[in-house]
Amino acid sequence: MDQAGQKLDVPLDFDRVRADERLAADTRRLISLGIAEDLAGSVDWTSLATVPQEARGACEIVPRVAGVTSGIVVVDWIIEAMQMDLEFRPTKQDGDRFARGESLGSLQGRAIDLLTAERLVLNIVSRLCGVATLTARYVEQLRGTAARLYDTRKTTTGWRRLEKYAVGCGGGFNHRSGLYDAFLIKDNHLALGGTAGVPLSPASAIRRARALRDQNQRPSGTEQSYVPQIIEIEVDSLDQLRSCLPESPDIVLVDNFPLEKLKEAVSLRNEINPQVQLEASGGVTIDTIAAIARTGVERISCGALTHQATWLDLGLDWRQ
Repeated sequence: MDQAGQKLDVPLDFDRVRADERLAADTRRLISLGIAEDLAGSVDWTSLATVPQEARGACEIVPRVAGVTSGIVVVDWIIEAMQMDLEFRPTKQDGDRFARGESLGSLQGRAIDLLTAERLVLNIVSRLCGVATLTARYVEQLRGTAARLYDTRKTTTGWRRLEKYAVGCGGGFNHRSGLYDAFLIKDNHLALGGTAGVPLSPASAIRRARALRDQNQRPSGTEQSYVPQIIEIEVDSLDQLRSCLPESPDIVLVDNFPLEKLKEAVSLRNEINPQVQLEASGGVTIDTIAAIARTGVERISCGALTHQATWLDLGLDWRQ
């Protein structure tokens, strides 16, 4: 089910979010905020009052429902940031499926540290497992089709890399991470890019993006070391699609097309420029995604993977 690790058979695709130092850096910033929220530079007074300093303990991260694992890599980063006397032993890896009641891993060490870290661990891992589990449900609907599922930038501020990582754990693919790593021309760019009240044409917009890409010069005053290679354009009509296909963008996003119109878009693309990939977006739900995939589009992007995902119910079960 985890398609995210497979190499695409298309020339270009967006970078996959991995468990690397960039993910760790983003996570550490969130962990710092979580520590400040729970402790505010102080201590866990209740645990200090009730639990002996020398007491040791152990617990399991246990799901109350079945799902897909994401966030296992984060637990050690939390322990490190909180400077806890704890050891984490995972029994599941990110991307693994689990049944209700099946342990994801154990934490053991100083009892006060276990109690202090409990909520932060569960908050982050529950959220990421929720995104991964919802993504897996959507991916299951694509079985037997050639379409791939992509996330969007509709993510929780500060959580983008983590949530996109969770999408990958659930078997989805990552769309662009931000405004910096792809050209994605939308209707507002066309409206604001024209002159004398006349919108910029899709074909002209693609040519402008290609010219900037081919200059291969990073913007001055930025840390960007590359110019993005993917050029994608959003269209909302078959006429717009027809006008931009001869310019060979890498991807055309067909936005809010009903099913019959999507089929027409696929036929038009096949006739004019079969190398261009089509991405369907808008109105994508767990109930509609299979029918969308059967129209023949290669990509389906869905913001619900992140903005509609609910936390998975996880708990810490204490060992006696």
